[in-house]
Amino acid sequence: MEFRTDLAGLSADQLEGPFFVGWLNPPDAATHLELLEGSDHVVLAVDHESGQVVGYITAISDGVLTAFIPQLEVVPDYQRRGIGTELVQRLLEDIGELYAVDAVIDADVEPFYRHLGMSPARAVMRRDYERQSGRR
Repeated sequence: MEFRTDLAGLSADQLEGPFFVGWLNPPDAATHLELLEGSDHVVLAVDHESGQVVGYITAISDGVLTAFIPQLEVVPDYQRRGIGTELVQRLLEDIGELYAVDAVIDADVEPFYRHLGMSPARAVMRRDYERQSGRR
């Protein structure tokens, strides 16, 4: 497994997934590439043999106090191998020491984030599932 933060040479073909499992209206691979390119920080997990991206994490940050992790995904066939843990650890190392790093998560993954030293907190959010694919 290769972990990288550089998107140079990355193509939508390498993002064919299956990412976004359970999403009602998932983005296509081209939109997925756009969201990676638009993020302040990205760490990819790339399978050595296939060259396919099998996991990624993104962060948006002001670079001073805070960062937000909008997405952490590992394709199902690669889960429970430590890839998600490695992605989070590398991202936290990449963004440096900030006052706050936040993520809005589903309850079933809370133990995973607790294991990484994060604490549960209250959050608010707004979702427009018609725009979930990123298509305008």
